[in-house]
Amino acid sequence: MKYFTIGYSLPNIISSRLFGNRLKYGTKINYDDPMWLEWEDTYLKFYTSTQKAPLGDMINHAGYHIMNKVNLGGERVLEIGPGDIRHLLYWRGRPEEYVIADIQQTMLDRSSSILLQGGVTHKQVLLERENRKLPFEDESFDIVVSFYALEHISPLEPALFEIRRVLKAGGLFVGAIPAEGGLAWGLGRLLTSRRWLKKNTGIDPDKIICWEHPSFADTILAELDNKFMKQRLFFWPFRIPLIDINLVISFIYKVA
Repeated sequence: MKYFTIGYSLPNIISSRLFGNRLKYGTKINYDDPMWLEWEDTYLKFYTSTQKAPLGDMINHAGYHIMNKVNLGGERVLEIGPGDIRHLLYWRGRPEEYVIADIQQTMLDRSSSILLQGGVTHKQVLLERENRKLPFEDESFDIVVSFYALEHISPLEPALFEIRRVLKAGGLFVGAIPAEGGLAWGLGRLLTSRRWLKKNTGIDPDKIICWEHPSFADTILAELDNKFMKQRLFFWPFRIPLIDINLVISFIYKVA
């Protein structure tokens, strides 16, 4: 399937307002940049103020519903970038083993607290920020879960290779991404997240957006199609498979 969006293909004077000024700042993070350091200090406040607000919460949950389509019962499951694990509401069955992996220990501890409250036994694994190789043996898991994380990764191909490597034959990759790069997503951010950053921080959104979301939805979906067998792809809110008019794309892919 060919994925297309006009969003980030607009002239830079427009697309930079919606998706960051990639021509100026690129997509590779400068971890010593003062604005990036401020972003790291501000991220959790930003997340609580925007993503957990009623509208942001509704958008995120539109992706989490995909977990209704997967039975975790008795399976070995890895979640990458677990965050607040709000998809726990939609679980079918309890896994035999649940492993959470993240590049930030504070986020792992936050995730662990939520899982413990939910009575889910689990293990933590701290990942190296610049090392895309997952510290697991080949074919270790039946299911890999990742919500709203792939858009943060660049280059994407090595990360997806690792996910495929640790999945067993017939294993599932389940998750969701924002319709990043699409017109609706860009306009929505212009009216919400961008305004919040301008009002509450000294961060230039044109820079941080580029570094926070380096991968667009069309690229992510094309890479997933290349590495896995597509089982289910769900576009929200309009269900029509067009990135520009939707906000969230949830998926289930399978290892051949």
